[in-house]
Amino acid sequence: MNSIAILPGDGIGPEIMAEAVKTLDAVKRRFGLSFDYRYADVGGCAIDRHGAALPDETLKICESSDAILFGSIGGPKWESLPPSQQPERASLLRLRKHFDLFCNLRPGRLTKTLAVQSPLRPDIAGDGFDILCIRELTGDIYFGQPKGRDGSGPDERAFDTMVYRRSEIERIAHVAFQVAAGRRKKVTSIDKANVLTTMVLWREVVTEVAKGYPEIALDHIYVDNATMQLIQNPKRFDVLLCGNLFGDILSDELASVCGSIGMLPSASLNADGFGLYEPAGGSAPDIAGQDVANPIAQILSAAMLLRHSLKHEEAARAVESAVEQALAAGLRTRDIAGKADKAIGTAAMGNAIAQNILTGKN
Repeated sequence: MNSIAILPGDGIGPEIMAEAVKTLDAVKRRFGLSFDYRYADVGGCAIDRHGAALPDETLKICESSDAILFGSIGGPKWESLPPSQQPERASLLRLRKHFDLFCNLRPGRLTKTLAVQSPLRPDIAGDGFDILCIRELTGDIYFGQPKGRDGSGPDERAFDTMVYRRSEIERIAHVAFQVAAGRRKKVTSIDKANVLTTMVLWREVVTEVAKGYPEIALDHIYVDNATMQLIQNPKRFDVLLCGNLFGDILSDELASVCGSIGMLPSASLNADGFGLYEPAGGSAPDIAGQDVANPIAQILSAAMLLRHSLKHEEAARAVESAVEQALAAGLRTRDIAGKADKAIGTAAMGNAIAQNILTGKN
């Protein structure tokens, strides 16, 4: 039996998590698998109930599980807390560091079915595209020291430190080239080597690692140009290799050009295959409890969990196929509905996908 830590979180988190669990239940029935769901509080709700965004009990549940299925956290209610106590830094960033989840996979796939929903011009969106953003997740300016504030008056300052070690760059670069070997064999490394010493090292190390993968094409691009190219010519990209800060920004832009951030999953993995899986979007407290949130990103995150941590490839493909079937049948939640579409609710979309899993051929 595989154990899964279920951390629904805040806002729409519990709603979309319920639909992901519904699809996992369908997977259990179809493939004869057994999952032990271990629910725990995280984020703002954990602060309210336990006084901490990541309670010790939640961390213990995660440590004793095979993978973590994470929902959405945070909201205006907790924004007045000191930064170190706010939901994201105190829970999500802590989990990444605790489990050494150095590799973040953010697929950005625009299908032909949803190309009309992309904000890109039709001639750019075309029949869609498939990009994978690989983001280093435990280094860079988010974790570099020193960081803080000092001084007062006009001389008051705040500071963060961007730092990367050669070993950190090497291991994420190896992941990018290995993944690219099973795709279109192209890696685009994102940096700002023209002004940042950290990024000079990044470019040098990535270039060195590339020598071990002669079948993979490598190009380097400055991050500001990358933001433009994602809008002007996204099809030029296959695998994007990014540091923590630039990957954070570019992966959200990628979600936007794919039509809706509610469509895109993510996986954060360590060297042993243990992972935390979460949707790319936020907690969206303004629509929480209204049955309008798109659960697909959370459901596809569950598919990534099946593939990467539990090694159930056939089940993962069945979930992804079930999502594609629902979209091909014209089912749309509000965020991806066109003017002529009738939007359905969160639970209805989850029901349709679960039923497709049970009856699907893939």
